[in-house]
Amino acid sequence: MRAGPLRHRCIVQKSQKVPDGGGGYSQGWVSLREIWAEVTMPTGRTAPVSQQIKNLVTAEIRVRPAPDLLAGLRIVNNGTTYLIEAALPDNEHSMLRLLCSNVPNP
Repeated sequence: MRAGPLRHRCIVQKSQKVPDGGGGYSQGWVSLREIWAEVTMPTGRTAPVSQQIKNLVTAEIRVRPAPDLLAGLRIVNNGTTYLIEAALPDNEHSMLRLLCSNVPNP
């Protein structure tokens, strides 16, 4: 894979219990690492969810293969947060396609 298209510096985040300062914990997102990625133009669509119209923005993010990039993690790119829905390697295992949905108000 050429490094040219991988021009976006993104942050990978994982859901984790974070101390709340009062002796307890709250669920929060912590940054794991930064990666170089190619973010394709998101496509917008609407979907009926529980008799409500919900706007979804999906994107395909291409990165170098890594075993720690799994569904359920988040990727932040220039203030836009995406939830990884699926991680799909290509046949040569030279590229990983992350199919993502937009996270409103992260």
